[in-house]
Amino acid sequence: MSFPEIAIVDALKKTWTDRRVRVKPGSKPELKRFEGRVGRVVTVNYGGRAIIDFADGAWYDLADFESLLDVVGDDEASGYDATVNSAQALPTRQS
Repeated sequence: MSFPEIAIVDALKKTWTDRRVRVKPGSKPELKRFEGRVGRVVTVNYGGRAIIDFADGAWYDLADFESLLDVVGDDEASGYDATVNSAQALPTRQS
């Protein structure tokens, strides 16, 4: 398994971290369950995979994410609600 250079990953992190994204329709059958949902890129790991939060309580890592994701505009970004995600420092749904 080859890893991308650190400089490349750092550039991807700077570009993609905290972006609101949506999976491109028909990109991969295993991603069909995320079509139409807005997610947030948490980070890009040093394996070159994007860590995506679709606000369902889990984070997913995607290889080749640049060809699989569309960046969502500010008007559509409201479709992402981080408060429903249990992967928070202090989730509101826990007491």
